[in-house]
Amino acid sequence: MSKQTPKPTIISTDPGIDDAVAIAVALASDQLDIQLITPLAGNVDLENTTHNTLQLLTFLGKNVPVVPGSDRPLLRPTINASAIHGKSGMEGYPFPTPTVTADHTRSAVAAMHAVINHNTTKTTVIGIGPLTDIAILLHLYPADREKIAEIVLMGGALGRGNYGVLAEFNFVSDPEAAAMVFQSGVPIKVAPLEVGLQAEVMPATSEKIKHLGKVGDMFYGLFSHYRSGSFETGLRMYDALAIAMLVEPEMFTLVDTYIAIETQGALTAGASLIDLTGRLHHAPNATVATAVDPAQFEQWLVNAIAATNK
Repeated sequence: MSKQTPKPTIISTDPGIDDAVAIAVALASDQLDIQLITPLAGNVDLENTTHNTLQLLTFLGKNVPVVPGSDRPLLRPTINASAIHGKSGMEGYPFPTPTVTADHTRSAVAAMHAVINHNTTKTTVIGIGPLTDIAILLHLYPADREKIAEIVLMGGALGRGNYGVLAEFNFVSDPEAAAMVFQSGVPIKVAPLEVGLQAEVMPATSEKIKHLGKVGDMFYGLFSHYRSGSFETGLRMYDALAIAMLVEPEMFTLVDTYIAIETQGALTAGASLIDLTGRLHHAPNATVATAVDPAQFEQWLVNAIAATNK
């Protein structure tokens, strides 16, 4: 595929403030052709993640197909991150009433399958929420694995987590689904928690974003209600890392390695074992970002948000 040809892309997401940033910059990128968005329960419940997706698309003037996905994990009780994103998931800005509508006539997985098989080139799948729907897709339609260019994820942790002791939120939300994805054989790229801690939006950058047209003003309003960091110390834009890995991979340090997801531990379920030293003696099943250049990331994000106004 030439650089000039946008990559056909599906986004599985749970907006969420940092998801909103990721979706907006993905839609504005001339490298990506966003053909489907499938919200699912994660940061907040499915009703809110779907509504937030529709609000955002209406605000941005985009009419991408939206098909709601899973309202719960495969096996476990539902958790959420409303303590970080607010009760609705996207508080802090008076969005217009959605004019974009969701398609409730089919499942998200069926819609993903249809897009993948309609495309004449391989489809990229972005996962910036729990991996429930992506796992079901790979299970129900194993032939689709060969038709997916790569799955690009924000999730997991190189060390300690942000939900419990060892687990990161997106993976611990549905550990069984995460394990299925990493066992699928599909090429996977991962931006883990620690890279998000490096990719902070510092106070001066937040001020720049505030003045980047209506989209910058909207994000600044959302940031004021975002509890992952602060305006004073820096805001963590975890999910935007997945988009950056696709369109600006040179800002990352990338390592091919093996990742296993713990599903049995009473205290460690959802932990990602990212085997950087080869102790498990398995062939690599993923490419993992171990670092990002913070200055490059901030500049990229400012430029990407500016592009959303065009």
